[in-house]
Amino acid sequence: MEPMEQWRAGTGDWKYFNIPLEHVFEIAAGWKTILGDVEKPWLCWNVNPRWSILQQKLVLAVGWTPIVGFDPRVGAPPLVEGSILIDFNEKLQLPVLWPHFPLEFVFLFADRLAFWHSDLLCRLSVMRRLAVQFASLQDGQMSAVFDRGGLRRRLKVKMHRFWELCGCTTKSASENQFYNGAGWWRHLEHHPKCALEEERTRRSSYDYDHGVGILYWKKKYNGHVIPIDIKLVKEGHCTETRNKAYRILPNHFNPMRNLRSEIDINFSVDEITALLGIAHLL
Repeated sequence: MEPMEQWRAGTGDWKYFNIPLEHVFEIAAGWKTILGDVEKPWLCWNVNPRWSILQQKLVLAVGWTPIVGFDPRVGAPPLVEGSILIDFNEKLQLPVLWPHFPLEFVFLFADRLAFWHSDLLCRLSVMRRLAVQFASLQDGQMSAVFDRGGLRRRLKVKMHRFWELCGCTTKSASENQFYNGAGWWRHLEHHPKCALEEERTRRSSYDYDHGVGILYWKKKYNGHVIPIDIKLVKEGHCTETRNKAYRILPNHFNPMRNLRSEIDINFSVDEITALLGIAHLL
């Protein structure tokens, strides 16, 4: 692959992915072994150690187990007692790996998996509400944030999606999505399980982004997705859309984006935790 394609392969994009699926299935068996019999795993993806430690503590506070993955450019963060580290990239050896990669293959290693963005923190009351909802999901159901985008996209329904800002999936939901070729990754028209040219053409009229496939799964394959209201969690989402003075760094718009540095220069952990009432976790 070309250099940029190598970077995109680990972001969860079927258009640039060329690793044999049999190899991924074998690797995922190792993830399952590490996970063991954990009943309530919650994926925490490290791009910034201080933020990761906070996320681990929040997950532990509501009775779930942090499953810590990480961007290979950053490495593993310190682990809070009770967390489990999985190097999802150990055998893939991709230059960048986003959490979307394991999210596509949850059915291979977990019965249930909660997840959230690396730049999201929540009040404990919100964490408890999410934890209860996630634990109540029946096999075959999932939950995620519904995203219509900004005002210019509200009427463009083929650009709507379910967003991995936070959510939880179950084994049968993940498996059904995968074998119908409608999961978390970008460019669902290139999914290897989408074999018919007519179906590829139909899918190509939809937006390319992560989570469009989840909404497609819900509409076309009667998938059961319980939406999370963005208003519940947006308060603690430390992203550029919440900071009018947000300073971007080189590679902001491509897979080589340095999110660790962008978080540090744009948001104060001390201020955010004080706002959310979780400063005692620092």
